[in-house]
Amino acid sequence: MSPRLRRILIGTVGVILALALVGAYWLGQMRKASFPQIEGSISLPGLDGPVDVYRDANGVPHIYASTEHDLFMAQGFVHAQDRFWQMDFQRHTSAGRLSELLGGNTVDTDIFLRTLGWERVSRQELALLDPQTRAVLDAYSEGVNAYMSGRRGAQLGLEYLFLNLLNAGYVPPPWEPLNTLTWAKAMAWDLRDNMDTEIDRALLLAMLTPERIAELYPPYPADRPFIVNDLTPFNTSGGLLAAELNPALQTALAPALRAARAQSGALDGLLGGLPDESVGSNSWAVAGSRTASGLPLLANDPHLDANIPHIWYQVGLHCRPKGPDCAVDMVGFSFPGVPAIILGHNDRIAWGFTNVGPDVMDLFIEKINPDNPYQYEFQGEWVDMNVVTETILVAGGEPVEVEVRETHHGVLINDLYGLDTFHEDTPLDLPENYGLALAWTALQPTETWRAVFAFTRAQNFEEFREAARLFAVPAQNLLYADVEGNIGYQMPGLIPVRGGGADGRYPVPGWTGEYDWEGFIPFEELPWAYNPPEGYIVTANNAVVDEAAYGYPIADTWAYGSRAQRIEDLILTAGRPIDVVYLQEMQGDTFSLNAERFTPVLLGVALENEHLESVRAQALANWDYRFDQDSAGAALYAAFWKHLLLETFIDNLPEGFAPGGGDRWSTVVGNILADETNFWWDDRGTPEAETRDQIFNRAFAAAVAELEDRLGKDPARWAWGSLHTIAFKHQVMDSFPLINSLFNAGPFAVSGGTDLVNATNWNTGNDHFGVSGSSPSFRAVYDLSELTNSWFAHPTGQSGHPGHPHYIDLAPLWASLQYLPLQWDLSTIQGVSEGHLQLVP
Repeated sequence: MSPRLRRILIGTVGVILALALVGAYWLGQMRKASFPQIEGSISLPGLDGPVDVYRDANGVPHIYASTEHDLFMAQGFVHAQDRFWQMDFQRHTSAGRLSELLGGNTVDTDIFLRTLGWERVSRQELALLDPQTRAVLDAYSEGVNAYMSGRRGAQLGLEYLFLNLLNAGYVPPPWEPLNTLTWAKAMAWDLRDNMDTEIDRALLLAMLTPERIAELYPPYPADRPFIVNDLTPFNTSGGLLAAELNPALQTALAPALRAARAQSGALDGLLGGLPDESVGSNSWAVAGSRTASGLPLLANDPHLDANIPHIWYQVGLHCRPKGPDCAVDMVGFSFPGVPAIILGHNDRIAWGFTNVGPDVMDLFIEKINPDNPYQYEFQGEWVDMNVVTETILVAGGEPVEVEVRETHHGVLINDLYGLDTFHEDTPLDLPENYGLALAWTALQPTETWRAVFAFTRAQNFEEFREAARLFAVPAQNLLYADVEGNIGYQMPGLIPVRGGGADGRYPVPGWTGEYDWEGFIPFEELPWAYNPPEGYIVTANNAVVDEAAYGYPIADTWAYGSRAQRIEDLILTAGRPIDVVYLQEMQGDTFSLNAERFTPVLLGVALENEHLESVRAQALANWDYRFDQDSAGAALYAAFWKHLLLETFIDNLPEGFAPGGGDRWSTVVGNILADETNFWWDDRGTPEAETRDQIFNRAFAAAVAELEDRLGKDPARWAWGSLHTIAFKHQVMDSFPLINSLFNAGPFAVSGGTDLVNATNWNTGNDHFGVSGSSPSFRAVYDLSELTNSWFAHPTGQSGHPGHPHYIDLAPLWASLQYLPLQWDLSTIQGVSEGHLQLVP
């Protein structure tokens, strides 16, 4: 190489390096532009007096104010300091206004959400607010807007730097109470249960009889725990399966239902939800009769999707002094964009949630007037629909108008899915025009947020239950404990009472009125418990009651009780008075009842060669059924379970269906395990009839081959944590390969698995073993004998700003099942504080 060329190359490399350094420095400065001020003072016009914000060593703000207005205004300001992008994205999503933010790629999602009408319903709810709740929302909005004032672009969040590529010049609109209300609809969607199952059942009719479908959705096992055992029975009607009403009509609906399933899944991906039987939470309360302190303990770990920024934001909110005019004193987990806390404790009580998963969504098949698309038939007459026109604004594009039609059952969703063309795709002789209407309790105006705020003020179980009366949707198992030694439970919510014996499992005719909702289960008749004689209450998305004894149907599917059974077993076999450390160990428990049941059967099957026999003996013969990170047995069993479900069921399922591997599938397999020639064992693709042991052989051979390919030939070097990892992905920036590494975090190896107490769920329908769907979105243990002895684990960090020290700092602790103190005492908080900010009028 000539000296001249060498000098040119060296100069070019130098320029590139210099540009890279300048770019890195510039990007670093842009990152820091949105980092919050946590020291000194900031003037906030509108405050009644000074507010102190102490951020502890984990970045958790503890806010002290003399009025409730100031407290919630400061919370709005602090939420915006750390999570404004997340709040802005969430409000656009839940209102069906994403295209205003992100442009034309999200128009279909907006059409879907505008059709459902989350924002329309929230506007009705706004008018229902009582003065106290409205004052809280107004004060919170003032705080958010005070933070936004004078800040633009990257000063609000790094995301806005790149948003300019999609939506140049975007300026966030002011925050308003409506933005908070609409987010409840997103959470209700995320925690829904039945609509997807109802669609799936209808699609399965194309290949299976109703009897075979019922085998795939078995009843809740009678030997698994119920949440409430002491209950009053009620006389209700029921029994007729809606599937039996018109199988031909169900088949004809298949094209539209398949499209509905796809659109529903797309929205789940955007919102970060995965509604299947593995989605849920754990919460249990132990009475003082079983604890070392003589007072209750309460544990809670809600299972939600692993996004970053994370759904939860920890905060302490304290009136100083506390009194009738300023009665707030609490710490716990809030939603960015929502005042107060959702879960945690105040100075008298602690509470936790798990999802009930009731059937509150029904699909009604409507007859549409062929001469007038704005009329539908009901009980022999044509009835006018309610029609709304929605205008979707699109950044960088033309507005899109959407016409929404609504019957008395609910909005017509057929326009989204092409239901108006299904008659062209089926040979059946059907009337020309049909529609599919969605009835869903979340699309009725309710006062759920009023209930949430009332929980935080409750001082006893009577006040807690009174707040629960207003909690409409999404229905949650409400668990309670207090400093007086009481534990309690309440199931709230609007649970439909259906006409005509319909059970909500399949779409039903809407034109007769026979299957219409007749009302809701009265609150006084909803299940509840107070200081049960067992000395504990366990909720893990298991069946609330034995419905045969209770009388009212609540849900057609539940989590099938593995987590609840294991939690109950650990309480009953503690062998010593239970303390905080024992509850933390319980939350990290990885024992699999599934593996305990099926591994002995696998060990008894004659395998096809010595190599497979050797691998089985080495990895599974002495396995303890625990899914710990270093377990070879867990890795092999997980692979076997995946292939067993695929080998057994995939040949009998429509395209796009795959077993998810959760508790329901454990129950399905358990029900056919003793019948070695059951229908499901046979492979439809072969001329011979396969048996159970042949399918076990196939599945095990495939599992060994997969692990040898992924982890090497030596089973001694296999480890579950090498396969089972979790990555926290940004809901928007993950889609941009060149920059997503700035926003995403992980992967981190984790223990646990699907329907274990440590529920780091994975899906057997995926081509990997990583966490997909839900995982513990936080873990908390509250000690009602000494609130300062309460603990938490958070999966990411407090900050929503990439590169901030608290963006992902808590993930290693969460992944390794370590806990941090949930700070409560002011002097302790001041002692560990990393920043003291004073907000002044």
